[in-house]
Amino acid sequence: MYRKYNHFQAFILSKIPMKQIHFNLKKGEIKLKVENLDDLWYLSTIIEPKDIIKGKTIRKIKLGEQEQRNIKIIKKPVFLKIEAEKIEFSKTSDILRVSGKIKEAPEDIKLDSYHTFNLRENSIITIIKEKWLKFQLDKLKEACSEKISKIVVVIHDREEAHFALMKKYGYEMLSSIKGNVQKKADLEHTKGNFYLEIIKQLMAYDKKYNLNQIIIASPAFWKEDLMKELNDEDLKPKIILAACSSVGKNGIDEVLKRPETIQALKQERISKEMGEVEKLLEEISKNNLAAYGLKETENAAFAGAINELLITDTLIIKSRDQNNYEKIEAILKTTEQAKGTVLIISSEHEGGKKLNGLGGIGAILRYKMNY
Repeated sequence: MYRKYNHFQAFILSKIPMKQIHFNLKKGEIKLKVENLDDLWYLSTIIEPKDIIKGKTIRKIKLGEQEQRNIKIIKKPVFLKIEAEKIEFSKTSDILRVSGKIKEAPEDIKLDSYHTFNLRENSIITIIKEKWLKFQLDKLKEACSEKISKIVVVIHDREEAHFALMKKYGYEMLSSIKGNVQKKADLEHTKGNFYLEIIKQLMAYDKKYNLNQIIIASPAFWKEDLMKELNDEDLKPKIILAACSSVGKNGIDEVLKRPETIQALKQERISKEMGEVEKLLEEISKNNLAAYGLKETENAAFAGAINELLITDTLIIKSRDQNNYEKIEAILKTTEQAKGTVLIISSEHEGGKKLNGLGGIGAILRYKMNY
């Protein structure tokens, strides 16, 4: 039998967690192997300007003398150490770029010239920090040890269906299909055919991703009608039924924030993030134990008033791009020094979008501040 919930919450964790090769906190040095795209997202929230990054990379080398005009440029694998200045994560190209000045290199490479590490799957790098913050070590532990949970969501009615693969940092839309809606007299025939198309697509994704769970959500009774067409005994135990009022991306966002969903799959990280954002919004609505926006949150941090600090990955990236990260870094460090906790919120889900609407940063306080 399939399981049934009123609502759902989920995100996939990739096939293999990030591998920790070497760990020496006395030297502030951790060596890692990237296993998947999600690991790159984690590293984009951990690596900061002024961190030292070292590893094997590809470097363009000039051969020949400038005056002789017979310069030849070759690409050569080299071992470099750089001081990070710019960190850019692109989910579309599956690359994390870390750029900065070269601090250690072979003799034929000029020190203090610039280089970019292009980190992909299977990249091995060492990160050296003057001091690792607790939230950074927690993120690293999460990336290296998180259990595998691969989940596909389908939101549908009798006319259209949308498939999403849940991610650590949000979700990825996989595909959409349309039903051939006929006249009312042919409705039953049309529904049956379309449901079989949805089931066929789910079987293909199950084979491709080796899914742990499949979330089927719809307005009204469409999901129950689909289940009547499902005869695959391998799929049935993986299915959770969910309710939503709309079809498509809005439907996914809707179900992600339901309290029943958090209870149903409360172990998932995205569920925790959305729950924390809702707690912050509740405190703000009561004009109670909350601060939000950069100025208010900074004041609360330096007053030692923060119990939980929430900050989006978008604000971290924006502050780096605008050379304003030192202010963010000071808030993070001050919060931890005062025994507060730090939670980085992904902007890929509704909770992150809401927090971005508040300036990308907020805090649940130990006591009320008078601003």
